[in-house]
Amino acid sequence: MASVKVLKDPVGHSLYRPWAEQVRPRLAASGLDWRLLAELLPQPPRTIPVFIAPPPSTPEPDLGLELAVLRSTPAERVRAGLDGLGSPSPRRIEALRASPETGLVELCGIIESYWELALAPYWPRMLTLMKGDALHRARLLAEGGAHRLLNDLDPAITWTGETLQVPHRHTSGTKGLGGRGLLLVPSVFAWPRVYSITSPSWQPTLRYPPRGIATLWERTETQTPEALAAVVGRSRALLLTELHAPASTTDLARRTGLTAGGVSQQLTALRAAGLVSAHRTGRFVLYARTSAAEALLQAAVN
Repeated sequence: MASVKVLKDPVGHSLYRPWAEQVRPRLAASGLDWRLLAELLPQPPRTIPVFIAPPPSTPEPDLGLELAVLRSTPAERVRAGLDGLGSPSPRRIEALRASPETGLVELCGIIESYWELALAPYWPRMLTLMKGDALHRARLLAEGGAHRLLNDLDPAITWTGETLQVPHRHTSGTKGLGGRGLLLVPSVFAWPRVYSITSPSWQPTLRYPPRGIATLWERTETQTPEALAAVVGRSRALLLTELHAPASTTDLARRTGLTAGGVSQQLTALRAAGLVSAHRTGRFVLYARTSAAEALLQAAVN
């Protein structure tokens, strides 16, 4: 849902321009009618209905689980969320309000198609970034407790005494957690803002931009060591160089200009040689350099 907001307001989210420039033509060519998603996020978004992006119930939920949660949202909760959008409401929103059960099935179908077109090709890189952020936060918590963790989340967020101060453009007030704790969720498309959920019906949640978000869309030329290319071949050397972070076959093909089939063939050979390992994450397989590959690259550079 945050990515939809980015597509609706590209001027205010210049950081995501490389992603948006690739995704917009893809969505247009697909013929997918995703207007219902766009209408659920009015511009400017004073409030966002919580039911369309509820707090995750597990550390790493997959799309299937989150869509199942969305489909099972009670009708009264859907209508309450839509009431916050104001009026007049577009025809699609009114249809969802009139028949939430039918409308949620349609909405889930749109989200699933949107995911495949706009997010799935980039998800492995996003997931790597967010996992790295989670590890960083865990270290801060271990080293300095909640004070160190919470004061490092975002420049705009401060933890003083027993209060976490989170700035919002259109709302203010004090909310007690009531002993329910605070769920921290890194969100790739949240920048430059932070979002909170404090409604009594939901787990208190804070969504914030993960560390290193500016590097996610960087376009840099990869320098492949010539000595390594002479030994293992240029394509394989290029793939090893690009695997500075775990990546999928699709992601590597996009970044290197090689075909997906060619990347798959080369990765198979590299894996057989003990230079690449494969790790399944949900529906994706992430490839990573092994320690042997790291040593080989270091030797080639030196």
